Amino acid sequence: MMQKTKVIEREEVVVRFSGDSGDGMQLTGSLFSNTSAVYGNDISTFPDFPSEIRAPQGTIGGVSGFQVHIGSGDVHTPGDQTDVLVAMNPAALKANGKFMKPGGILIVDIDSFDEKSIVKAGYQTEDPLAEEHLGDYYVIKVPITSLTKESLKEMGLDAKSILRSKNMFALGLVCWLFNRPLEYTQTYIRNKFAKKPQIVDANLKVLQDGYDYGMILEAVTPSYHIQPADIEKGFYRNLNGNTAVAWGFIAAAEKSGLELFLGSYPITPATEILQELSGRKDLGVKVFQAEDEIAGICSALGASFAGRLALTTTSGPGFALKAEAIGLAVMAELPLVIVDVQRGGPSTGLPTKTEQSDLFQALYGRNGESPAVVIVASTPVNCFDYAYMAAKIAVEHMTPVILLTDGFLANGTQPWRIPDLSEFPAIVPPLVHQKKDGWYAYARDAESLVRGWAVPGTPGLQHRIGGLEKDYFTGALSHDGPNHQKMVDTREAKVQKIADSLPPLEILGNEDADLLVIGWGGTFGHLHTAVARLNEQGYRVAQAHFHYINPMPLNTYEVLKRYKKIVVCELNLGQLAGYLRMKFPDIQYAQFNKVQGLPFTSAELVDNFKKMLED
Repeated sequence: MMQKTKVIEREEVVVRFSGDSGDGMQLTGSLFSNTSAVYGNDISTFPDFPSEIRAPQGTIGGVSGFQVHIGSGDVHTPGDQTDVLVAMNPAALKANGKFMKPGGILIVDIDSFDEKSIVKAGYQTEDPLAEEHLGDYYVIKVPITSLTKESLKEMGLDAKSILRSKNMFALGLVCWLFNRPLEYTQTYIRNKFAKKPQIVDANLKVLQDGYDYGMILEAVTPSYHIQPADIEKGFYRNLNGNTAVAWGFIAAAEKSGLELFLGSYPITPATEILQELSGRKDLGVKVFQAEDEIAGICSALGASFAGRLALTTTSGPGFALKAEAIGLAVMAELPLVIVDVQRGGPSTGLPTKTEQSDLFQALYGRNGESPAVVIVASTPVNCFDYAYMAAKIAVEHMTPVILLTDGFLANGTQPWRIPDLSEFPAIVPPLVHQKKDGWYAYARDAESLVRGWAVPGTPGLQHRIGGLEKDYFTGALSHDGPNHQKMVDTREAKVQKIADSLPPLEILGNEDADLLVIGWGGTFGHLHTAVARLNEQGYRVAQAHFHYINPMPLNTYEVLKRYKKIVVCELNLGQLAGYLRMKFPDIQYAQFNKVQGLPFTSAELVDNFKKMLED
């Protein structure tokens, strides 16, 4: 009888699925992630798509990957290095082998390691496994392709359909490796292909065969056991940032009593928000897929004028096209939310890769003195919270709000506890319901400087707005210089007054630190992990992460001036650092920047911070 496999107890583990874009690695990774979340683990995921839609098969440019970090405690990042790598071809190994931890497990579809594929991947020898120096790893050579064919030879499927099922074999094998039950995936397959029973049967069979194949490997391969996490009780689901954004706006519409309207144009990586909201007609959501970016935002601006909670979604290139209409929203003082899911640029750039290079565009990318609120999400699940807050600020302060996320947040997932809507603050639109003596379209609240929102069709409240400057008192067109000065000052002051209602900038880690680490957006998890590691090692490090950038929290300067050493970490060349230098020029800021289409790794952050502390 074979000796049973060694079971390794771990608090956390990182798994990466990798192959050609047609190998189904995104689905495989998602299903394994969801299975782990259902099991009770905390997770963080990182889907990595190729930038080209149809990159040559078998080349590094066509490699698609999905990484998931699962743990029995809090998980803040998808992990730096992988404990287990599934490589479906030589290109996948070439692209991802360098990210493996020594002693990890490598599972390869050995059927795909033929001479032609090895050359395509750029290897110099006929033995990629030797060339990658994998002597310290458990290398499991599995004939996944041929085993899938053997499994389905009696099913009557065509060759293409059979090959499409090999990702289920890999998933079954990995589920065995981590003692994960198959029920979640089996239910998904039955629901997904309910109208194609032959496909259901084929995928279920291959999934089970992959799991059973793991039993054959018991004597030579260790398996992992990760205990469920101790998490707050509630109903959970695995959520990515784009879906969280969409749901946050739906919640805001419900809370405010306004109908939700989205005017948008598809663009990577923001399209999923458009897709998610287009499927919510049952909740009263109206979606208009426009012919271009400009039409998208202008339709949203028209909906705002008509009294709707209006938003538009885009990424960096589309955001540039929307600039003039955002200026119109500033001048008209209409509520509007613009979601920018940042990606690598400039121009078409790296459409499937993450970057933080649109901050200056959000702050200044318009003609004239054109202040807009800029807020930022920092995790996939708090995209819900900041979408909600973006809507609240836009509506209550009658101003455009720019919500920045990024490709890392948009596609990454985390377990999300479904909240009670009563946990969120009220949204009170400044609607004007009837005419009062002395009412004008731009009559303002003396404290907040917010004008009333008179919806067209309300008796007695007929008015005109537009892009030309307005008289401060009557709202009529004005070309008077002093009046223009007053309106420019007022629009800026209105935005800055929003800071009175913002939460203070929070310090995480060691408040009495020798080094303050500053970040914004999707870098939170990696920065937080690096700061925690250093504090565990006896260093004194603090973290301040910005969610509100214009205006900034009222205590920002008070926080910054407490620290002698400050480093600003960004996935750009230093945009927040430059903004802070302009706002608080008497403070010194070091920088740590990365522009590679990839998030930070916690290890590189730790190394950099140590050098600063020891300097």
